[in-house]
Amino acid sequence: MANGVENVTTRADIVYEGIALHGDPTTPPTGTQTDEREIFRHIMQPDDSYDANGTYWADLSLPHRVAFVARADGHEAVKELRQIGRMMKKDPLSPVSFYVKNYIIPGMGLGLEGYVLFSIGNLTPLFQKIWPACWNTFEVCDKKWIDAVTYLEVAGIVFGQILVGVLGDWIGRRWGLLQDATIMFLGLLMLTASWGITLNGWVICYAWSLFIYGVGVGGEYPMTATSGMENAVGSGKLSTREDRLHRGRKVTSAFLMQGWGQFFNQVILILSLIVFHHGTGKPPYSTVSAQWTFRISFAIPAIGTLWLLYYRAYKMPAASRQLLIAKRKNRVTGYDTTSLKLTFTHFAPRVLATSGAWFCNDVFFYGNKLFQSQFIAVISPGSKSLMEGWLYNLINVKMQIVGFMLDFVLFVIPAFHYKFYTKKAHIHDFQTMYFLSSFFNQFGPNAVTFLVAAEVFPTPIRATAHGFSAAIGKLGALCASILYNYIDTQTKFYVVPWFGLFGAMLTYLFLPDTTGLDLKEQDRRWLYIRQGREPDYHGVAVHPHHLSPWERLMGLGKYYNPELDYQQKIEDMRKEWQESREARHEELEKLGIHDDLDDEYTSEISSYFEKTMGKDTPVLSEKNGS
Repeated sequence: MANGVENVTTRADIVYEGIALHGDPTTPPTGTQTDEREIFRHIMQPDDSYDANGTYWADLSLPHRVAFVARADGHEAVKELRQIGRMMKKDPLSPVSFYVKNYIIPGMGLGLEGYVLFSIGNLTPLFQKIWPACWNTFEVCDKKWIDAVTYLEVAGIVFGQILVGVLGDWIGRRWGLLQDATIMFLGLLMLTASWGITLNGWVICYAWSLFIYGVGVGGEYPMTATSGMENAVGSGKLSTREDRLHRGRKVTSAFLMQGWGQFFNQVILILSLIVFHHGTGKPPYSTVSAQWTFRISFAIPAIGTLWLLYYRAYKMPAASRQLLIAKRKNRVTGYDTTSLKLTFTHFAPRVLATSGAWFCNDVFFYGNKLFQSQFIAVISPGSKSLMEGWLYNLINVKMQIVGFMLDFVLFVIPAFHYKFYTKKAHIHDFQTMYFLSSFFNQFGPNAVTFLVAAEVFPTPIRATAHGFSAAIGKLGALCASILYNYIDTQTKFYVVPWFGLFGAMLTYLFLPDTTGLDLKEQDRRWLYIRQGREPDYHGVAVHPHHLSPWERLMGLGKYYNPELDYQQKIEDMRKEWQESREARHEELEKLGIHDDLDDEYTSEISSYFEKTMGKDTPVLSEKNGS
């Protein structure tokens, strides 16, 4: 018995209707005899996931698993170092251009978003010092519109995340990427040129400009994550090493650009204020220096966004490739409403994990960023200079991304000992906890939420699910921006920690670990679910290691059976191979798909299918023929 399934023999005892499994692997297939196991090994048992005996890495004992993972990682590291060496030998700067093309440019949208989004929290102290009657005492400006600067920005992001997430799955990833860049560019032009005949009129224009920009920013989340992840999958129908080992790096490297955006925003603001304020950053500040500082700070990313629009229009023609392939498999031409319904029935706990954890994270993250000036005021009491606060921010944004629990601890401690830590003798302890809370938030939840929301859902609905999760996350930001306006600093420390604890619980209970699980295998499982055959799928996508504790409790792991899955994979490949041969190339051209399955499979596999064509589907049996 194997995993509750009886009469399943080992792979060494399997025959396919008289076709022997044993033989010389170097001998091409002749007649009806072939070493079928060797022919399909490179597809079904890649050496980065299976050991020499054909055992999946997660099925190994713990010591063997650790050794296998260390060996696979070491082999990949050596391989990449050699590749870099060959690149440098040919062109010393080629690794730099490779990094720019594969990691910086795909994340430029998020880099620009990070630059602009967090400039709002940085510019608010400047506006308060230049126009106190508007931004502090609200004598000449409506307080509701001052508050709306934050609310409308977040509202635009939420709207964009849901809208573009749906459109990205409906019309395509490339269209979503183009639309995002266009709207972001329009929003930046509005921010740069924002004006009003009164200060309150300018605030209204400024707030609505942020809403427009926010719509474009919102779409960047699902589009950058899904396109970056699917770009690692490969153009064909077979799983790739890049997908299994490096897709997370592609997505997180793109998301890393958000931190660089924040960093450069702070640097440019500091330099601009020094340049336009007579070479000094000391108060008092003039309205002229403030106008130049904030308008130039928005004009710079506008130029970058215009270039990004060009690049996406002319250099990313195949961004929707994986989505088109998935739609063709499911025979869907428009929006896959069936997959949407099934996602919220079969993967509802995953949706809860990705969206709920993101909500909890954004209470931390945006609360920290949008109201960082209040926290820094505790660190540097009595300071009148804007530059000191901006320099503290610069230290903060340089730290890149362990988790909810440490944020929980780092907020609970000052909450219940607030007076102690805000005394002059202990201010450095408070400062340490503030910066550490930012570090651990960036190091864990703020990086993982963006990645896993694209990892754990199938291709036909990936952008929608990611956009929905991100939108719920931004509601956490909105919750923080509203709540923080009505409670004092100490109360914020009382409230916020529990979101860290709740986020940790959601993550542990409902979020699966997809490490080493390629996206195409997840889509293969999804095909079974979509056809109403979920119990018939026995592959590694339902391996207990790749399921959340909740999914294991629900019994999904009982379907995992490597022997039955081995049979199913060959059956599935045979069907795809036959469909590829029967399909007309012009029909594929209409969908923008140019690959040919025969080109992906080796001649041995094609020959095997050729010679067994017309026979019944191979059935597992024992050597004795029973």
